[in-house]
Amino acid sequence: MSTNMKYNTFTEDEIREKAGLILGFNQKTDVAIMGVGQLTTFNQLGFKGILDKPDGWYLPKNFNDPAIILETKSSITKLKDKQVKGLKKNCAIVLQKYNKVIGILYNGNDIRVFKNNEEISAVNTLKNKEYYLGMFKQNKIDKELIYSLTKKINDCLHFDFGIKNLYHRMIFTACTLVAKKCGASLVEGMNYETFHTSIKSTLSDSLDNCLNRNQKLILLLEVFSEIKMNTTNNQEAINEFIKWVSEISDCINSDFWNGEDVMGIFFNEFNRYKPKSESGQVFTPDHITSLMYRLIEINKDDVILDAACGSGAFLIKSMCNMIKEAGGVGTLEAERIKSEQLYGIEFDREIYALACANMLIHKDGKTNLVQLDTRSEEACKWIKSKPITKVLMNPPFETKYGCLTIVKNVMDNVKKGTKCAFILPDKKLETGTKSLVSQIIKNHTLRKIIKLPEKLFREGVTASIFIFEAGIPQDLNKEIFACYIDDDGLENVKNQGRHDIKDKWQGIEDYWVNIINKQSGNKSIQWLSPKEYLSYQTPKAPLILTEEDFRKTILNFYFYKNGIDEKNISEEVLNNVLYRSDIKETKDKVTINLKKDDHND
Repeated sequence: MSTNMKYNTFTEDEIREKAGLILGFNQKTDVAIMGVGQLTTFNQLGFKGILDKPDGWYLPKNFNDPAIILETKSSITKLKDKQVKGLKKNCAIVLQKYNKVIGILYNGNDIRVFKNNEEISAVNTLKNKEYYLGMFKQNKIDKELIYSLTKKINDCLHFDFGIKNLYHRMIFTACTLVAKKCGASLVEGMNYETFHTSIKSTLSDSLDNCLNRNQKLILLLEVFSEIKMNTTNNQEAINEFIKWVSEISDCINSDFWNGEDVMGIFFNEFNRYKPKSESGQVFTPDHITSLMYRLIEINKDDVILDAACGSGAFLIKSMCNMIKEAGGVGTLEAERIKSEQLYGIEFDREIYALACANMLIHKDGKTNLVQLDTRSEEACKWIKSKPITKVLMNPPFETKYGCLTIVKNVMDNVKKGTKCAFILPDKKLETGTKSLVSQIIKNHTLRKIIKLPEKLFREGVTASIFIFEAGIPQDLNKEIFACYIDDDGLENVKNQGRHDIKDKWQGIEDYWVNIINKQSGNKSIQWLSPKEYLSYQTPKAPLILTEEDFRKTILNFYFYKNGIDEKNISEEVLNNVLYRSDIKETKDKVTINLKKDDHND
């Protein structure tokens, strides 16, 4: 639990002042009383008659909001039970008025954090107060509400406004959400012209000194202006759309960066209304982005590339998880993650616009997204110029969109040893262009193959996660680990696709991350020779012979030997035996009584 002060000795007063600055207790606000010191009593802070003195305090004027109490010690004082007892005493005082209290015990080197006097896990360095206040925020997303709102918005734009292109419907909604995030006045009752103008002017007015943010906003303005409506005079539809978009916006704002992405769910749900993308995209389900993030052990210091980023699901997942690990959105690390550690490429202009909107909706305009073709030399140079440490990708599956060329170009241009996880069709490395596969294996090592559930993608494509280590030639004498996640716990919901309605996935994900890391513990595990296989080998069903099989074989041989037509025999049996029988139907069964032939007794 080290900080930058690990090897220095500081007094308690010095630690207190330092902690106050890190927590932001020196800032002015109208919503809370906060500060540090040894002279202020609880009595002075509104706790009548109590003369104990906290080292630091954040006390909101709204007693329903979380409070923070700080207890500091010198850097040579260990944080043991005696020190914890003092902190808990002060927290108990504050709990008389507040239902939510975070207690922080800090000596400059180590930190212990308590939530309502119960010790909890937290990052091992002191963070801004927003990180600790967030520990009481609701992280659950109402997925059923998002599914319902997505369908309503899609149907409204499709049938009431007449936007036939699915991506135009998605972009129109995303631009509205960005504008709302930037302060657009969108209220029920405004006519279409006012509504449309408010979105455009807000996007335009939001241009600032951030180049990356401006590039995204300018593109969104262009694409938004190109979207045409068949009708714009349905006031009821306008009102409903504004109401539903506002509800989606509220869902996004309530999502406290727990890696569960409202817009990822929204985009994937929207995409169900299109059988297949013209550009070969198969959007990655949210739970699979979470699994892949963990499989290649991404952390807050990694630099992530998705060179076929689609709407940005992998980048958003990485941003959410990395920022959470770094201590929350209010930290300097969060700004660095956004501006220096997330890189994306998307070729399709409209999908690229969706990715830009997604980043802006998630409070970020600094992520480095570019519209390039990853098959091109220009994209290769761009990738090579970035300090990429991990790759997460779901490239377009079809050969005509350059699936393996994209995979090869990415790994050829990242640093040696970079872990790269790709979702590809199960047999892509065995049935793809041999020269490309040969070059990939010659220069890069396929470490693991994780076959995904058969029903994962609506298009019916069966896929696997292929984990490579770039820049290290495949050792053809070393076997490749493979396994099969046959069930993700998701279930089909009528008219809604597959969803984790019983909350099974988190347990399944934890189980498989453990299995794949240990490379043992599940009967589906295989070890494959790269000379023979580059895909998970689905076991063949065992051959079981029955007495009926034996009789059928003998009978077929007899028919063949005597020149008898099996088809004619079948018709004779049906006509003379079955169809002349007595058939009686009751509530739960059908009874067939064979009739005796009077002419042939």
